[in-house]
Amino acid sequence: MSTILELRERRAAAWAKAKSFLDTSRDENGLISTENAAIYDRMEKEIVASGEQIQRLERQAAIDAEMSAPTSTPIMNTPQRQVVDSKPGRASAEYKTAFWNMMRAQRGSFEVSNALQIGSQEAGGFLVPDEYERTLVEGLAEENMFRKLAHIIQTSSGDKKIPVVASKGTAAWVDEAAQIPESDDSFGQVTLGAHKLATMIRVSEELLNDSVFNVEAYITKEFTRRIGAKEEEAFFVGDGAGKPTGLLHATNGAQIGNTTSSQTAITWDDVIELFYSLAAPYRTKAVFITNDATVKILRKLKDSTGNYLWAPSIKEGTPGTILNRPLYTSVYMPIVGTGAKPILYGDLSHYWVADRQGRVFKRLNELFASTGQVGYLATQRVDGRLVLPEAVKALKMASPPSA
Repeated sequence: MSTILELRERRAAAWAKAKSFLDTSRDENGLISTENAAIYDRMEKEIVASGEQIQRLERQAAIDAEMSAPTSTPIMNTPQRQVVDSKPGRASAEYKTAFWNMMRAQRGSFEVSNALQIGSQEAGGFLVPDEYERTLVEGLAEENMFRKLAHIIQTSSGDKKIPVVASKGTAAWVDEAAQIPESDDSFGQVTLGAHKLATMIRVSEELLNDSVFNVEAYITKEFTRRIGAKEEEAFFVGDGAGKPTGLLHATNGAQIGNTTSSQTAITWDDVIELFYSLAAPYRTKAVFITNDATVKILRKLKDSTGNYLWAPSIKEGTPGTILNRPLYTSVYMPIVGTGAKPILYGDLSHYWVADRQGRVFKRLNELFASTGQVGYLATQRVDGRLVLPEAVKALKMASPPSA
């Protein structure tokens, strides 16, 4: 870990050196020569490479910790003493064992069928074990950056109706003995449903028959990768038709905080306008969200005193910052261009994600039998929407003037 810390310190020092070089290389017009620009690009490339090396070392440390963990747990109970599983239903060890035996098609006992009855679905398939479902949710959070910032709720059935204050009452000065005017709050309602998201995984029969192959780990990884990516896309650009309503939705998404004067460029003033377009109470937990291409633009912006807006992180697990607020990236944020919304800024805890309890797996034995494969159908029901539009603001690029 000390190596990672040293790399972070060196990266921070290299960034400071690069900024200083860029500052001292400008001419009286604020421009730099082609030669100096090439030098700065090489310095920036080395900084980016250092960040990638830090990420590799962090992954290596995580794998080392996993590999050095005990492969078995010590026997704590008295020999020949029956241990009663205290966890009920889908959380029990019996259900977990029966579920994965079914996924591997290791059938033939009444115990397997009886145990799985508590998790059967009318439409076919079986609910995943409780502990495994938590693993899936954790995996989705790792794959999907949005889930780390949003507000996650669990629903059992039906739509979830969320009351929202549309307008607030006010106080008023009144004369002695005068009638006090009425001023009531008005309430609206946001409804979260349960849109179906599904994926199919195919595994060869040879792998399933191989005792070394970990079907649980493989399905977890594939489910996380596919569902996580599709969820994040919908949370940003979903239109609400059979999927969540994204933050970039024209009417039910983030409010416009500022519109740039240019169709293709972002200035420091634009970022400042966006920052203060968000009400102060939301700024305490607000974050910036953009894509990597826009980050490159933001990293070169300076304030009126010559300080860079973007500051690299020197603390493990902490993102870089813009105006002292965390900066996150997503491939589903639009690039800078005419009429686009390349930057979001706000408190994403006001974006609610509703997970319908019970993800379902179904084994398909016959569909791919001719190719010697077994299919696994995984489904999840989820919805999401920004319940308080004023909590998130968008920077919108200027549109061409109307003819």
